[in-house]
Amino acid sequence: MQEFAGKRAVVTGGTRGIGAAVVRALVAGGAEVLATARSAEGVVPEGVGLVAADVRGRAGAEVVAAAVGERFGGVDLVVHNVGGARPFEDSAAIPDEEWQDALDLNYLASVRLDSLLVPGMRVRRSGAIVHVSSAAVLTPVGPFLHYVAAKAALETYSRGLALEVAADGVRVNVVTPGRVATPGGEATRELWAGLESAAGHDVSALPPLGRDGQPDDIANAVLFLLSERAGWLTGSNLVVDGGEYPRR
Repeated sequence: MQEFAGKRAVVTGGTRGIGAAVVRALVAGGAEVLATARSAEGVVPEGVGLVAADVRGRAGAEVVAAAVGERFGGVDLVVHNVGGARPFEDSAAIPDEEWQDALDLNYLASVRLDSLLVPGMRVRRSGAIVHVSSAAVLTPVGPFLHYVAAKAALETYSRGLALEVAADGVRVNVVTPGRVATPGGEATRELWAGLESAAGHDVSALPPLGRDGQPDDIANAVLFLLSERAGWLTGSNLVVDGGEYPRR
């Protein structure tokens, strides 16, 4: 079913893993899609636009917003998927620059791009935004504290933005993935397994449903929240983790 026919969508980090799965699903649903990546060498499906931009800074956000204006004129759907950080031995070992980078990539990238795209949505009185968080926020550990703190800030910001723009017909929700089989996720788990602080943590343990999540599992949740089927959902946080993490 072409439930996104006529919709214009932006997906950050749209050439790998979860982002690539979201792009494919949106295209299958009939949307026009613009994906972002740090490099123009990324691969996207035929007909999908690709803009090379480092969204960790304001300049990168402005590049994306300009590409949206040139390609679409405006945007209906926004998925902030870009994120990540490398683990350290403990929180005290995380350098200042890594804290700042984690905030820029996992939190402020969404804030900056939203500040450029949401005003147009409010004028048109429609739109849906999904921010991708991490279930690691539910059980924060020292080696990833810079990452989970940034994602926790993203969740709080998302709730506040949802309340701010609801009267203008714009919805903002969060998808919180658990353990997902992506190249980036696997590389991060391997790095953590090599640290002394990983002792006592079985980084290879599968979630209760017996398998790692796949990018399409997360993409399905994202598309639900973007769709009219979720038309009365805003400020929500959908955890998709195979039952792995404790619920709040």
